[in-house]
Amino acid sequence: MTRLKKIGSGIAIVAKKAPGSHIAGNRISRMWRRFKILDRYIMGKFLGTYVFAIALILAITVMFDINEKLDAFLKAPLKATIFDYFMNFLPYFANQFSPLFTFIAVIFFTSKLAGNSEIIAMLSSGVSYKRLLRPYLASAAVIALVTFVLSAYVIPPANVKRIEFTNTYVKNKRVDYGSNIMLQVAPGQIAYMTRYDNNLRTGYKFSLESFKDKQLVSRLTSQSIKWDTLYNWTVRDYMIRDFADGREIITTGTSLDTIIKFEPRDFLISENDHETLTSPQLNAYIQRQKERGVSNIKSFEIEYHRRYAMTAAAFILTVIGMSLSSKKVRGGMGLNIGIGLALSFSYILFMTVTSTFAVSGLTSPMVAMWIPNIIYTIVAIALYRRASGGR
Repeated sequence: MTRLKKIGSGIAIVAKKAPGSHIAGNRISRMWRRFKILDRYIMGKFLGTYVFAIALILAITVMFDINEKLDAFLKAPLKATIFDYFMNFLPYFANQFSPLFTFIAVIFFTSKLAGNSEIIAMLSSGVSYKRLLRPYLASAAVIALVTFVLSAYVIPPANVKRIEFTNTYVKNKRVDYGSNIMLQVAPGQIAYMTRYDNNLRTGYKFSLESFKDKQLVSRLTSQSIKWDTLYNWTVRDYMIRDFADGREIITTGTSLDTIIKFEPRDFLISENDHETLTSPQLNAYIQRQKERGVSNIKSFEIEYHRRYAMTAAAFILTVIGMSLSSKKVRGGMGLNIGIGLALSFSYILFMTVTSTFAVSGLTSPMVAMWIPNIIYTIVAIALYRRASGGR
């Protein structure tokens, strides 16, 4: 919007912003101004180093991945390779190792600050160690928020295309066949089929039994059953036996469209299926499968709790990294980086090991995923107290 304004003997055109167009920008600007120069300086160093570390590692990863899957990439269309695979692989890989990148970033730039005696100057000017930690935690909060949003909502839909690409051109890990399938499709309803072929969307020797007060009230059997969409199925060469008042009523036919509340993904579980569901979908799927008596869903439960545990790891590893590298040591930052790498890799390894506890049934998936965080939180508190010296 513009208006004319008279200035002396001349006329000037003055631009006027539409109401509300600057509100979002002003809010961000005010939030940023609330941080003092020290906070902005440290947050800039932290997040800048974090992004640089991710970009560097991803560049190296892409080179290794191209070398490893070169034959598959030559077979696949270039568009599919770039947009279906790499555009979805890069955020997935970066998010998987976000705690490692966070730790390395903290160790690297804090060691550099300590080596230049900048941290000594900050503490000498009256800044407490606790106050110095604030911009670190603010940066960790930004990383944790981005990590959670990506892992819970953005990356799972992208993984559908990435996994489809690898199944098509690299190695097919889809589970397309099942045998002796039995599950509870609804309270009091048990479904069974001897075999299911996902390529044909067809199951064979199907039966559906309905119970009321532990009494069989209906039984549907068919030679085959074909899945359409959602819960829509078509049974062929069927017979329905209804039991009521001591009588049996038999109904037969060649084809019947019906709704049965289950679908192939409820019993054909592939290796990476848990990575294709958003967190709300994952939670709903876990609850539905538990109600149906399906037991092989440990990978889904582990993935659900891992997303929250990895988010908390940003704070824990930030405190550990800052406490380890905030003091100037002889020999420069090499020792700090070495210790940081050892701790970060041990954290990732520890989380991998504890996930096997859930698979074997020793602990619940939630406990297994949070054991590393609990232990490393204790380590973080001990290192922080040691480094702060009571300040």
